[in-house]
Amino acid sequence: MRILIKIIGVFMVLAVGELARELRCFHVTRYRIISQKLSNLKKPKKIIFLSDLHNYCYGKENEPLFRAVVREKPDLILVGGDMLLRKDHSSYEHTVKFLSRLPAVCPVYHANGNHEQKMKERPRKYKRSFWDYKRQLEKAGIRFLENESVTLLWDENRIRITGLEIPLLGYERWKRNRISKADIEARIGEAGEAYEILMAHHPAHIPAYHDWGADLILSGHYHGGVMRIPFIGGVVAPDFTLFPNYSGGCYEIGDGTAVVSKGLGVHSVPIRLFNPAEIVVMEF
Repeated sequence: MRILIKIIGVFMVLAVGELARELRCFHVTRYRIISQKLSNLKKPKKIIFLSDLHNYCYGKENEPLFRAVVREKPDLILVGGDMLLRKDHSSYEHTVKFLSRLPAVCPVYHANGNHEQKMKERPRKYKRSFWDYKRQLEKAGIRFLENESVTLLWDENRIRITGLEIPLLGYERWKRNRISKADIEARIGEAGEAYEILMAHHPAHIPAYHDWGADLILSGHYHGGVMRIPFIGGVVAPDFTLFPNYSGGCYEIGDGTAVVSKGLGVHSVPIRLFNPAEIVVMEF
């Protein structure tokens, strides 16, 4: 019994140390994306996906984070939402300064998560202004995709990038309000013939995003499940779902792919355990 208590004590000490370490650092996660729709690419393309920073700051004004992005030499940066916190006491100045530097690296497109969307749709509830946040980033050269799309040409391949805002009921805790293909089409129309990249913040609805016609789904929101267990995955989602599907990683969904970022920050409960924050780098 004493040996067991000692083992538990050692584990707890190591876990606390690891928790403290993970709250101070991030790493780069790399995925290779292959699709028949991209068969005419003449050379590889690289996209960086950033999500769920929640006003977190790594070093002075997120300089280590910015340098990590620059080192990758991306062709495109996609921002998946929840970069700020909707809480009134939280300042997003550091987040704005960091994001405003990114267009000097390459084109940047920003989709909203539930935090930005709630601030936008319920402005009387929050003192912090979504519109001021958006105005500053647009002035820096960032394009917002709010139920909107942009089409790019990669060599002979047409790429369409869409930022989807699902109905807010799709984020409600405890309730199982599922989003359907019809809900998505009502907001962004039908999928086309281009390679469809869909930034849709909530990963619980990934099957619907695939049914809509997304070739690549980019989500976040779950923060990797806060704590991860090897071979099992994330433990708890923000909506208090235990062991959620798509808690973080790269998943094959039919003939498409879903990439779920484990996020860059924390909120409410500042915990990360065996679940380091990440910049997601995708090579096509």
